[in-house]
Amino acid sequence: MVRTFLSAIGKEVRGMHEAAYLLAAFALGSQLLALVRDHLLARQFGASHTLDLYYAAFRVPDFLFATFASLLSLYALLPVLSRLGQASEARMVVFLRQILFLFFVCMGTISLVVSFFVPQIVHLIAPGLESGELVSLVRILLLQPIFLGASNIIASLTQLRSRFFLYSISPLLYNLGIIFGIVALYPRMGVTGLGWGVVLGALMHLCVQLPFFAGEKAGEPLPLPTLMKEFIAVLALSLPRTLALAAGQISLLALVALASYLSAGTITVFMFAYNLQAVPLTIIGVSYSVAAFPTLARLHAAGDHAEFGRYVDTALRHIFFWSIPATVFIIVLRAQLVRVILGAGAFDWGATRLTAAALALFILSLAAQSITLLIARAYYAAGNTKKPLYYGMIDVVVSVLSSLVLLWLFKTNLVVQYFVETVLRVSDVPGTLVLMLSLGYAFGSIVEFLVGYSFFLKDFKLSHLALGTLIFQSFSASVIGGFVTYVVLLLTGTAGEINTTFGLLLQGATSGLLGLVVSALVLVLLKNKELAEAAAALHHRYRQKFVTPLEATEVSS
Repeated sequence: MVRTFLSAIGKEVRGMHEAAYLLAAFALGSQLLALVRDHLLARQFGASHTLDLYYAAFRVPDFLFATFASLLSLYALLPVLSRLGQASEARMVVFLRQILFLFFVCMGTISLVVSFFVPQIVHLIAPGLESGELVSLVRILLLQPIFLGASNIIASLTQLRSRFFLYSISPLLYNLGIIFGIVALYPRMGVTGLGWGVVLGALMHLCVQLPFFAGEKAGEPLPLPTLMKEFIAVLALSLPRTLALAAGQISLLALVALASYLSAGTITVFMFAYNLQAVPLTIIGVSYSVAAFPTLARLHAAGDHAEFGRYVDTALRHIFFWSIPATVFIIVLRAQLVRVILGAGAFDWGATRLTAAALALFILSLAAQSITLLIARAYYAAGNTKKPLYYGMIDVVVSVLSSLVLLWLFKTNLVVQYFVETVLRVSDVPGTLVLMLSLGYAFGSIVEFLVGYSFFLKDFKLSHLALGTLIFQSFSASVIGGFVTYVVLLLTGTAGEINTTFGLLLQGATSGLLGLVVSALVLVLLKNKELAEAAAALHHRYRQKFVTPLEATEVSS
């Protein structure tokens, strides 16, 4: 069966699967280290005021990165650098050096100006957290977008030079810096030590690429008119995409601001759950959308609309194929996952249950978020960067408004409160209002997907893709496997009755593995096409001694 699909699914489609799995492997390594980081934070601080400050402070540099630093992103720089490189390699390198200098001047100036207004800004981002420590932490973290933005610029050349391993370890070094701040700097410097750990990580993210960049041969500096012409070309490509990224940060800004009015630890629970749902989103959604992007761009440029539609159909099917079981199994195993990853030290059982409940609500939008990423890449491939911005703005409005409505309903309607707390088994845990923020975020993502998908089909003149059979098969297999997992959990005791991390890990791994085996058997009995395609792609990849195509390792900024 595997050999049949190896010849049937086509070289390019198989290449997309292989690229996605390769990217997923790199993403998994980075995300595992990020989970270690979150574990250390949870162990040291728990769901506390200190971590509320830490996560609230991040909103400012993250917003600056999304709105200013990402203007010079990979997606905007690579086309311009490729064009310059065809004429002269030295001309391309000197342009990048001039752009890097310009970035340092502009981003440094912006961060300096923002630092003067931090006392006023913190009243907007976290009005419920009045703290001088928050002001100090934000000012330290303003160095982060400077270093990460500069690293992002250099990474465009790293990609062109096929230094994929170098690019892949940069996020690992970033998280190692944060971990160093938690373990070594916080005990000596307090909460500002956490900030300096982030800055150290961002600096290492940059410095690991600097020696190779410095060794590139550059030509004479470009004349100012030529430099500005190419710079404007980069901005024209990146501005709509940057605004779309900013829309996502605005959602988080607004929801964190709302969380700051709630009980201590609410921001921490919200951000921990958000970070956990980002793991499968990165592995599935980001990997497939990035892997598909180069071929989608080529097919659209060639005017091959039939092949473009077939390629999108394949990517969509496999995003659904992986997202549906991930959603079901994460919901079933949420307590075990959160307890193993975060449950230690100051992070008590109540915080674990609340974070697990928030994670269950976040993960409802996993497929929607993943497909939205693919739709955005398809628009970028077609040179249309405005539509993803419009859809992102819809997400912001719906997320914030629905969160406000849900908070009001939860406070004023005991039936709603009782239903949510009972279903998620947190009726005896304080601070459940945070769940309405997670649900509002998920609702906004789902609405963005529904609107974006409907317009996407019209804009690209695609018929409604035949996803019904896949969704039925994947959902049926996932529910059956999830039920088996749930039964095994009941037979082996609840997460609250198992007191050791190893015991919880063994319980979750055993029950989850049995459930996955059952799901796979159901898919085989249903003769699921996507399972056979995935097996074929994996079989082909691991029979190769070396497969590292440029398109397979292109990652988003």
